[in-house]
Amino acid sequence: MTNTLSPAPARDLPVSRMGASAWGRIAICIAIALPAVVFRVGGFAPNPVVDLLVFGAAVVAASFLLAWAAEAAQKDIAGALAIAILALIAVLPEYAVDLYYAFRSGYDPSYEQFAAANMTGSNRLLLGFGWPLVVIISLLVARRFVRAGSLPASATRVLELSRSSRVDIGFLALLAVIAFLIPLMGSIPMWFGFVLLAAFVVYLWRASKVSDDDGEDEEIVGMAGNIASMPQRARRWTIVALFVVAAAVILSSAEPFADALVESGSALGIDSYFLVQWLAPLATEAPEFIVAALFALRGMGGAAIGTLIASKVNQWSLLVGSLPIAHVLGGGTTGGLPLDSRQVEEFMLTASQTLLGVAIIIALRFHRWSAIALAALFAVQFFVTDTNGRWVLSIVHLVAAIVVFWINRRDILPTIAAPFRRPSSPALR
Repeated sequence: MTNTLSPAPARDLPVSRMGASAWGRIAICIAIALPAVVFRVGGFAPNPVVDLLVFGAAVVAASFLLAWAAEAAQKDIAGALAIAILALIAVLPEYAVDLYYAFRSGYDPSYEQFAAANMTGSNRLLLGFGWPLVVIISLLVARRFVRAGSLPASATRVLELSRSSRVDIGFLALLAVIAFLIPLMGSIPMWFGFVLLAAFVVYLWRASKVSDDDGEDEEIVGMAGNIASMPQRARRWTIVALFVVAAAVILSSAEPFADALVESGSALGIDSYFLVQWLAPLATEAPEFIVAALFALRGMGGAAIGTLIASKVNQWSLLVGSLPIAHVLGGGTTGGLPLDSRQVEEFMLTASQTLLGVAIIIALRFHRWSAIALAALFAVQFFVTDTNGRWVLSIVHLVAAIVVFWINRRDILPTIAAPFRRPSSPALR
């Protein structure tokens, strides 16, 4: 992701260019979030299902505001500071819910089963649905360019990733291997959490040193583009206001939304674990998927998949590393976050899927059939829900990963070495 410190004055458009429709979208999001604020301030809690709808809608609306502001902020913030701020902002909705479960598990053992459920669900949703989505969209869009003669016919079958993506893929590969220690240990110890947090810091520093291959800034599109087109002062005030409003809504809604997910399961006769693992990620990941899809629709497939790869790195480092710390702060033992047998299976399945994803993209090429296979394997898990099924699916992921790694074996060492190479190394250019 390339950022600029300050744009040329000629590119700044008048405030009026943002348009009433753009302001209207912001107003709609605020209106959707308003009932949650009223419920929280007034202490209203009619029933778990109503709470789930009200606070869930607020989280989704605030997530859109956050996504628009974070993307538009790229115009004013550069370098490592931009990466750090944007990474933390982008994951706030998901982290607020997941860390609440981890914190509460410290004094309420019944919540231990939910502490990592949201993480494993969002992680697999991102790779099993998000990655294939942007690849398929990108390849479909490429047909238009192929017909125009500006791209070769192969562009409709394979999405090429930029060489600068190798650093992100290298970090994800290392984190995917390290992740297998979690099911082996049966817990996430405090020391392991600090190791992952350190890896996140190193990733931010390393990513800030990598320049874009094309030497061009990524286009800011959609609502974020409308905000970015404003004059500098108005733009910055708008971005800050959106950050503050969205963060306030998310932080105030996270606890009641998380509790409503658990309580609604009993009320609706649905497994509470299922709601926590899949409904919450759908709410918090929706804006990110939409932004990535917009990139893909505009022929920027590399930027779209690159954004989602970076999100995977953030989840495996910052989020997982924070869980045992939140657990201890909530009153849990300093040994870290314990995992029950189902959580162990879920982590094994998530880690094996991640390893397969790395194998697929390690050659910086994402084939159409690879995207279809990932989506199909992701769908299978909703029909194979027992313990044996999860272990079998994990083995399928691992066997497939070994085969694909063997096919792409020449790219393994360059990818693993990428995070440790000097930024000026020719291997990264």
